[in-house]
Amino acid sequence: MALPTPAEGSTCLVTGASSGIGAEMARELARRGHGVTLMARREERLRELSTELHEAHGVRAEVVGCDVSDPDARERAVREIERRGLTVEVLVNNAGFGSAGRFQDIEKENAISMVRTNVEAVADFCAIYIPGMIERGRGGVLNVASTAAFQPLPRQATYSGSKAFVLNFTEALSADLNVTGVTATALCPGRVPTEFGEAAGISPELHEGPRVVYKPPDEVARTAIEALAKGRRLVVPGLANKLGTVFGHYTPRSVAIPLLDRFYPVGK
Repeated sequence: MALPTPAEGSTCLVTGASSGIGAEMARELARRGHGVTLMARREERLRELSTELHEAHGVRAEVVGCDVSDPDARERAVREIERRGLTVEVLVNNAGFGSAGRFQDIEKENAISMVRTNVEAVADFCAIYIPGMIERGRGGVLNVASTAAFQPLPRQATYSGSKAFVLNFTEALSADLNVTGVTATALCPGRVPTEFGEAAGISPELHEGPRVVYKPPDEVARTAIEALAKGRRLVVPGLANKLGTVFGHYTPRSVAIPLLDRFYPVGK
């Protein structure tokens, strides 16, 4: 059962919940009656969302401020969740960010922080919460990767590499969790109109892309939570994005990389 029945004291931890897909997944979980713990750096936004969810759905919506790239901050946040008497039965690792530009032109601190956020925090939270889920015989993990995980992207080397880790880690984790009652789902969205593009230095018209690949965050969130509820291993929202992953997965690298380097518009 990937989505355990809502119960007093149980919670769904959603990282990166202050905006975009993370906020919408929190809304979708609350709509289904689940208590949520909202985690991000911007606590004011989290408090606004917490109030909204409690008033709209009557669920317990907790706020825990945390920079997930900081191991000490993650440890403090985990202790705070325990102090509040909450049991994390669903983990949504959504926090992440990207950047645009040749790797050699990106600041070292930016690249390392991206790995800590997109990779280290995902593995850490899984290591913290999955053993308890297995002991209870129920629970679900939703890790947000990207369609970028299916191919190396010039000018987004660290980002596509980090999301490739999330995808491969989650799919392998899904097999490791077989027959435990716990599931792991990888979400691979394409371009979504969120603050991601602005933070990465990508112009809105390039980040949103053509309408055929565009998916609004609320639609992506509904698709993701439904896949989690069904215990699916992988979900790629949208037919065009699914076709794109086929290109990325099966095209020889000797062909794909020069094409992507020439035509992929980010950071040119």
